[in-house]
Amino acid sequence: MRAIWKGAISFGLVNVPVKLYSATQSHDVSLHQVHDEDGGRIRYERRCEICKEIVAYKNIDKAYDSGEKTIVLTDEDLASLPAERSHEIDVVEFVPADQIDVLRLGSPYFLEPEEKALKPYTLLRQALEDTERTAIVTFALRNRTRLGALRVRDDVLVLQVLLWDDEVRAADFPVLEKKTKVTEKELAMAGQLIESLAGDFDAAAFTDDYQEQLRTLIEAKEKAGEGIDTESTFAEKEDEGGEVVDLMEALRRSVEARKGESSDKPRKKAAKKKSSA
Repeated sequence: MRAIWKGAISFGLVNVPVKLYSATQSHDVSLHQVHDEDGGRIRYERRCEICKEIVAYKNIDKAYDSGEKTIVLTDEDLASLPAERSHEIDVVEFVPADQIDVLRLGSPYFLEPEEKALKPYTLLRQALEDTERTAIVTFALRNRTRLGALRVRDDVLVLQVLLWDDEVRAADFPVLEKKTKVTEKELAMAGQLIESLAGDFDAAAFTDDYQEQLRTLIEAKEKAGEGIDTESTFAEKEDEGGEVVDLMEALRRSVEARKGESSDKPRKKAAKKKSSA
């Protein structure tokens, strides 16, 4: 991994120099646009609407349109902002972890300590674990002042961006104001369905079906060309249940289906043992 930012965690009089690394990466297949007639790649040009010339990135500035005039902001202007010059992750307060709304969570980053800062880094990490608290911090990254949550994952401090209060929309849905009654039987059946699907979360157990199918399609087209038969490549599973309108009936069938899946598992294991004998 390559560090994308260097700075220091600051809490009280303690200063912990750290490096920032992106904690996630995309697994999406990279696609680009082409002309459907000849397969030529589509290119986008940065063309000035006044002089009609194509403009290089180095000659492009940012601007704000006030409605009456355009205010140009150069890279030097933006770099002069005090917040942009700051390389501190400033701890504002320590809060209970359950007070952070998951709706506010943004991009996560790993924090690696400089070797000389290993002890204060370890101290902060253990203190967060012992108190079961999360540090709320402010910092500047990529031309933006950000709010963040500093927490522990394994032996590493993780900095996760939090959305500002005005960036989270209010869910205003009039339909939810209408009164609707849920019966005790429906609630009990829903509870049974939840129990039948209960388990511990394991992210490794889930796969991105779309990306896997996309790779399968690319490989098939690479071999067969335009003559590929997509129906045979992707055998779609038919819906055996049909349309179910009644809520209780839908819940009942769902619970029965889960019970059937659970009862099949021991049989499959027994079959494997029998075949290996």
